Amino acid sequence: MSAADKQFTLVPKIINGGIAGIIGVSCVFPLDLVKTRLQNQQIGPNGERMYNSMFDCFRKTRSAEGFFGMYRGSAVNILLITPEKAIKLAANDFFRHHLSTGSKQLPLTREMAAGGLAGFCQIIITTPMELLKIQLQDAGRVAAQARAAGQTAATIPKVSATSIALELIRTKGITGLYKGTAATMLRDVSFSVVYFPLFARLNALGPRRSDGSGEAVFWCSFLSGCVAGSTAACSVNPFDVVKTRLQLLKKAEGEASYNGIVDAFGKIMKNEGFSAFFKGAACRMIVIAPLFGIAQTVYYLGVAERLLGIHKG
Repeated sequence: MSAADKQFTLVPKIINGGIAGIIGVSCVFPLDLVKTRLQNQQIGPNGERMYNSMFDCFRKTRSAEGFFGMYRGSAVNILLITPEKAIKLAANDFFRHHLSTGSKQLPLTREMAAGGLAGFCQIIITTPMELLKIQLQDAGRVAAQARAAGQTAATIPKVSATSIALELIRTKGITGLYKGTAATMLRDVSFSVVYFPLFARLNALGPRRSDGSGEAVFWCSFLSGCVAGSTAACSVNPFDVVKTRLQLLKKAEGEASYNGIVDAFGKIMKNEGFSAFFKGAACRMIVIAPLFGIAQTVYYLGVAERLLGIHKG
């Protein structure tokens, strides 16, 4: 497909990104919940902790909250992942097209710039989505610690995405939904700077489809998305830990509060050590790998083009 053709494919790209996001999130959400709880867990003065590992967190959450407890916060995530993935994937193609030098391979610096700009564009959706999702995902951990401290179930407030959003808007206005925007931008721009160039170069190595589109075969796009996604996820995990801590509105008793990105980095390093920045990294890599593998496969298979009757060749 030539550069001239690509500028007319925005609508199917948005649809492909939305479909990819819904399928991907539905598959990996329980692991994302475990990741959030591990990242928010702060070790006590005597080394006490609620979860000892990813598997321990999964087991305890499943036992205490049931199967559907593993999907707390999934509704808001699935609702907002459609525009988030659509923006990320379509914006990357848009910026790659406009940064093209006319040669077949876009220079690495321009690939990184296109990815970073795509990551920047998505934060308008990602920040409130992540804020609401984190509160719902972490509610079970905070409630369990409250019960351990002697509170009864009746005194522990129940939360929902609607109640959280309305309370934030009532007390802080619409900007309340954008708590942690700088940290979200730091994570998402850095992630996209790593992910998109790595994916493009890995995807270019595989065999092409026989339909004349010039796209890689599906398994190549899937594996490229998995490898690029897990690599980028691990590299930016410290930013994700800081973002998650800053966006948490209700903390368990005795947990530290933070006054911004620099303060969060300093306190986490001082109180928990360097390894704390990689809490949930394995979970995040396991979540991101299939999420982006699925996303890129759906995106490059041209599901929307088929539904709309558009020929990609």
